[in-house]
Amino acid sequence: MENRMLDQDIVIRNIDMEDAPELQRIYSAITKTDSSIEFEKILSERLQDKKDSASFVAEFNGKVVGYMISYVVYGGFGLEKSAWIATLGVDPRNMGQGIGQKLAAETFKFYKEIGIKHIFSSVIWDSVDLISFFRSLGFERSNFINIKKELS
Repeated sequence: MENRMLDQDIVIRNIDMEDAPELQRIYSAITKTDSSIEFEKILSERLQDKKDSASFVAEFNGKVVGYMISYVVYGGFGLEKSAWIATLGVDPRNMGQGIGQKLAAETFKFYKEIGIKHIFSSVIWDSVDLISFFRSLGFERSNFINIKKELS
């Protein structure tokens, strides 16, 4: 059942370690898999230096319904400093209700206040919904391309 919420019903707050199981639940609901992502480790790393990390959860009626984890990158390939959105998710039952937009707005506000001018992320090329979401936030293609090497 879909929960209809009003904009003022969504509370954005700083992420904390106790949110890890809820992030796991949301991620698994999105991917429809039993994910082995170690959200405890991710949060531990992000929470060590809060001045360089904008990581938030969205709550509705006291329940976590979305998250965005990001951090500052220093000296990244020609930029003195920039920010990187590492991961985000919204509970599929609550998608399309502005949760991602509110998480992004709080993230952008944080980085603007500390002087970050460039925010990057990476999406799978055929993830149309995610690309549309980032475009709705004003993201464009960057001058960077993703490259990879698989180790065997």
